[in-house]
This record gives sequence, structure tokens and C-alpha cells, in this order.
Amino acid sequence: MRYRAVLCGCGAMAKGWLRALSESDVLREKVEVVGLVDLDRATAEALATEFELGDIIIGTDLPTVLRESRADLLFDIVVPAARRAVVAAGLAHGCHVLSEKPMAATLEEARELRRLAAETSRTHAIVQNRRFISGVRRIRRLIQSGALGELTALHCDFFLGPHFGGFREQMDNVLLLDMAIHTFDAARFMSGKDPLSVYCHEYNPEGSWYRHGAAANAIFEFSDNVAFTYRGSWCAEGANTSWESTWRITGSKGTLLWDGGDRFDANVVTGREGFMRSVAPIAVPEAEDRADTHGHASVIEHFIRAIEAGTVPETDGSDNIKSLAMVFGAIDSARDGKRVNIAA
Repeated sequence: MRYRAVLCGCGAMAKGWLRALSESDVLREKVEVVGLVDLDRATAEALATEFELGDIIIGTDLPTVLRESRADLLFDIVVPAARRAVVAAGLAHGCHVLSEKPMAATLEEARELRRLAAETSRTHAIVQNRRFISGVRRIRRLIQSGALGELTALHCDFFLGPHFGGFREQMDNVLLLDMAIHTFDAARFMSGKDPLSVYCHEYNPEGSWYRHGAAANAIFEFSDNVAFTYRGSWCAEGANTSWESTWRITGSKGTLLWDGGDRFDANVVTGREGFMRSVAPIAVPEAEDRADTHGHASVIEHFIRAIEAGTVPETDGSDNIKSLAMVFGAIDSARDGKRVNIAA
């Protein structure tokens, strides 16, 4: 089956979606973009021209474009404040929906979208494309192998200074809401654990070009007595980490260091005596399926395969709401200055 897709939200991020659709052999075969929607029709028209989409339906009213295009899929790339209405319109039309992150602007809206997806028997999944990079999937395999022993903690640092301009610089809780969910979701995915509670300190450092919340430190309690700590800033210039953060993952038998790129350093204890026991390096296994390491394209491919198979995609809202709950738990903790229990 070839799916008819409407893309809603034609700003800069839409170009990444269209590149993923055009560069994947699987997606070129399975998906046809038949409509574009944006509040500014000229923006949608410019996008259609740039990507040579041909004679497609373009409009400013989503329900109309969905109806006229007979869409099967809705790709939701709007700003978070508009997400609930866009996803609800797509589900009501009978579309399967793949959304940009975050899943919703509030946890209550996320729960409502889960209910609507269930009522319409449609899939609503989220683009957590950081799951589909080689490093994250390799670390998950290493942890699952037991080579590090029982997992005890994950620690990550995220320090960058991007000057986006636009809506991000005016957002509340910009780091936690717009970016940290990638890292939180990666920690959940790699560890295989569920978030239970969080204590977070959020602040806006001196010299920040963001209006609110450009930095945060958080301590999460995961299931099975696993800790996850996060230190992050979006206005820290001079010594950038990777966009995937830098990681230290500890187990009962050893430790893994990952620079967020291609460098891994994993060691396990081999000595039985001495004040500091000797260690030896171990290899980090390759990802199980190289097709799962193409970021955005892999997310969409998984989404399509799940629809065809009648299964739940890896980034389905039923899973992703747990990562969103981590974000809003951290925001609530920072606001109230206390530890917060996490409930999706």
C-alpha cells in the first residue's frame, strides 16, 4: 500500500521531514506527500516548490486539506501550543499521526490525545529521532547484554550555546520542554527503566539570550534503584558537548563512557584484590539493525511498518508519554522546589 500524507506546519523543521522522506528508499516507495498546510499559505507554497512536490493540495485549513487530499497519514510539525488541535483533527479524519516532539504542551493534553487515538483505533507516535542513532542503540545492547553487570546509574552532560532566534527564545522552560526530552527519552530507552521521581533546579544564567529556563540540573529515580542525573544548558558557549550529550553509565561490574559521537570507552573490573581493582576494556556491540540508525528516516520507517503490521511503533504515544512526564515532573519540581513523583 502507498500512503497519502499531509504535512502540517511548513517551517524550517518541515525540510528535515521532507529530506528524510526523499532520501529513504523505503519511504519513497511507501509514502506520497499529497498536501501541505500552514497558517501562511506562501510558506507552504515555497516549501512545495523547493522540494518539487508537484500538483499537491495546499491550504491554511487542516480539515479541508485532509478531506480533499483523502489523506491516510498526518505529519504534525506545528509549534507545541497547536499540537493538540492538529493531532485531534488528524485522528478525527481517520489518519495515523506522527508528531514532532514534545507530544503535547501539557501532560493533560497528552493524556487526551492518547484517549483520542484509542477511540479512533489510529496510531499516534512521536519523532524521538535520537533513539535511532547508532550510539544510543549500541549502548542499549551493551546494557542488555549484562556486560556491565546490574545497571546502577546513568549520568549525562549537555552544554551548548545555539542562537536559534524565533519562538524558542521566548518559550517558558525552553531547555526542559524543547530539548531535554531527547536526553530523557534516550535514558529511558537505553536503561529499559521507568521514571519514578525527580528533583530539579532550573534557572536562566547570566547572559542568557533566552527569556526563561535555559539551564537545568535534575536527579531522577528510575525503577530498580537506578539513578539518572542530567546537567544541561542551552547558553553555555566555549566547550560544546555533542547534541546527544556526553554520558557515564555505571554498572555493578564496570563503566561505559560515551562522547555522544563515535568514541566509546567501556571497562569492566577484572582484579580481585587491591585498593583500586584492575580493569580491562570491553567492546561495545554494534546496533542490531543498521537500518535503525538513520535518525528521522528510521522513525518514519518504523511508524509505517507498525501500521502495516498492526503493531505499536517504538515511539508510540503510549510510551512517549513517560518521557513527557519526566519533562513536566522536572518543571513542577523546579517550580515548587521539591521532589516530585512522576506519573504518566
